[in-house]
Amino acid sequence: MSILIKNGRVVTAESDYIADVYIKGEKIHAIGKDLKIKARKVIDATGKLIIPGGIDPHVHLDMPFMGTFSSDDYENGTRAAMHGGTTMVIDFILQTQGKTLRNALNTWKKKSEGKAIGDYSYHMAVTDFNPKVAKEVVKMIRDEGITSFKTFMAYKGALMIDDGQMVQLMKVVKENGGLVTVHATNGDMIDSLIAKNKAKGNLTPLYHYLSQPEVTEAEASARFADMLDYTGCPGYIVHMTCEGALNAVRNATLRNQKVFVETCTQYLTLDASLYEREDGAKWVMSPPLREKKDQEALWSGINQGLVQVVGTDHCPFTWKQKQMGKDDFSKIPNGHPAIEHRMELLFSEGVNKGRISLNKFVEVSSTNAAKIFGIYPRKGIIAIGADADIVVFDPDKEHTLSVETHHMNADYSSYEGWELKGKTETVILRGKVGIEKGKCKLKKGYGQFIPRGKTSLTI
Repeated sequence: MSILIKNGRVVTAESDYIADVYIKGEKIHAIGKDLKIKARKVIDATGKLIIPGGIDPHVHLDMPFMGTFSSDDYENGTRAAMHGGTTMVIDFILQTQGKTLRNALNTWKKKSEGKAIGDYSYHMAVTDFNPKVAKEVVKMIRDEGITSFKTFMAYKGALMIDDGQMVQLMKVVKENGGLVTVHATNGDMIDSLIAKNKAKGNLTPLYHYLSQPEVTEAEASARFADMLDYTGCPGYIVHMTCEGALNAVRNATLRNQKVFVETCTQYLTLDASLYEREDGAKWVMSPPLREKKDQEALWSGINQGLVQVVGTDHCPFTWKQKQMGKDDFSKIPNGHPAIEHRMELLFSEGVNKGRISLNKFVEVSSTNAAKIFGIYPRKGIIAIGADADIVVFDPDKEHTLSVETHHMNADYSSYEGWELKGKTETVILRGKVGIEKGKCKLKKGYGQFIPRGKTSLTI
């Protein structure tokens, strides 16, 4: 299969120019003006952007949580991602405490193999670190291409590891060229506040937010940065939400320390006032939505280079599943549907409103994730020899987000009625058209597992 994309505005993290892009097989073969090449399919991209396929490094597909499972599996979740311009995701494997990493990997392979439509990889969540698991970490990096290891500073008794385990894991990961990522919130403090609110009968979704004040995230982020500094391990804070946590990373730069940071579209666009609504359970996630001042801090952090990636933490549940906590906020499954709207929200709210540049948009939605997680320059760039993961994006197309039109397996939208400007038009994954005229052209199983190497981004 060969494809020629004509007359588009090619935007990467570093460049912006008008050109044609020629695709042969799974790779980009030529880039230039007015290419005299015949192709089986020609796409006229006049007036459109040609950008690298999005990479969302934070999703939870078919994930067990609080006695249920997130409602998007690998087929539906990666399809919805493709509709929004995201061609690759990195999901989280969860080790069961007392069991091996290999057991967890085998479980997630069954969830993904032969089902994914878009490309994917895994982070390995280490919830029970010990000498045997340390040996498995080495094997995951060397043999499986899984080079990032998720840790939790909350959810004691299920996912959390203590600081001693964290430091030992960091030492092993550093020695073998990997990366440690973290859910950075102070679990002990949060558990105490949850218990206090429940004892007082404070059970509405608002108290989910009030039980996780900004200090719980700021303290944990600073502590994680200190442990990284002590061990020399590269690290990445997932789903950062607030000014206090961002300042913890800013302070670490004073000792010339590098800590990678991800935020999510919801923390850039939504705020905690939603928890006071009758349907506030829709936005119960951890960490919770914050305040307007935190949104401004995070947008600024993107431009200052303190925040490198915008993901989603996509972890959808149906309204029936959310109702598990209708009488107790602590029983509401945490997460919301987001994977489909990341690119379009980031463009409409970021680029169109002058908060970020086009180049920064590509950088935080694709290129930096590819570099941090060891898949660059195969992914995250439009260049000769790279995978032909390309989005033809209409910057002027106006549309409205709604449960009636989204492709995620959720019976509500977190952004119902939002009017955006800028829409994904055509999506190509490894040389094949994935999305065209609003339809998915790829069958389940086309998505490949992408093994990863060392971090290549310097900040």
